[in-house]
Amino acid sequence: MLSKFVFFILLSSLLYAENIIQSTYHINSDDIYISNIIKNPSYDKQIYKIELGKYTKRVRTKELLKVLKKYGYKNFSAKSRYVKFIKKSPIDTSKIASSIKKYYLANYKNIDIKEIIVEPRGYLETLPQEYQVEIRRQNYLSKSGVLNIKTVDNKKIYFNYRIVANIWIYITKKRIKKDTELSVINTIKKSIILDNFRSKPIEVLDANALQSKHHIKKNKILTARDIETLNVVKKNSYVNVSLDSLNMSISFSAKALQDGKVGDTITVQKSDLKRLKVKVIGKNRVEIR
Repeated sequence: MLSKFVFFILLSSLLYAENIIQSTYHINSDDIYISNIIKNPSYDKQIYKIELGKYTKRVRTKELLKVLKKYGYKNFSAKSRYVKFIKKSPIDTSKIASSIKKYYLANYKNIDIKEIIVEPRGYLETLPQEYQVEIRRQNYLSKSGVLNIKTVDNKKIYFNYRIVANIWIYITKKRIKKDTELSVINTIKKSIILDNFRSKPIEVLDANALQSKHHIKKNKILTARDIETLNVVKKNSYVNVSLDSLNMSISFSAKALQDGKVGDTITVQKSDLKRLKVKVIGKNRVEIR
């Protein structure tokens, strides 16, 4: 009984999703049909036409819903006040899509790209023979964006694009306190659909010594804003101090007066309370500079 109820809920959700009018539709000709809105309609008919010399048509959502209802397509809804129909440009955008693919592959170690959709922001009959694709520096943080191509005479033509892809990320298993080492104990690796991020998600954790930069909530995607290099020396811990030279090699224990990462210079205090500046070289290991 429960399985039937769950199936009904899922089916209802899918049907509901299909009955939502989108704000934008791309079409292949000047003629706008019901099939441009509804997949495999039982009855198809031309309902609008893009005017001669124009490449878009905008209609009120209320008007479109009335037209669909007139031809027997009821129970539709929309989130926008207007619906825009855009005539697709007869151009080959494969070169632009290839540049987008290379750009995302360069920014993500483990990305599985399923599809890339590229549309000019205005109608284009042709593309220039030679051009350079320019993508904004942080576009990789989003599943969609704007780019431009630059022609040999420095003219810029703008495009919208959308990428469908999966990436591997790390999610916190529990609330993590500041300065906690990140590992499989408190995080889980997961594949998700590329969406929109404020900062780049962490893709590799096992090979890096990392810690939390601040308190992190449970079930949060780890990003570059959340992590920093691990402090291999903790304040008030005891470290092994070494001094190696041509004439002698000595080592002794001292108290760290600061946290330290590999390569940091920190202050330690000997048993006689004398303080020294040392360089962090490993886990609880330092050397005299």
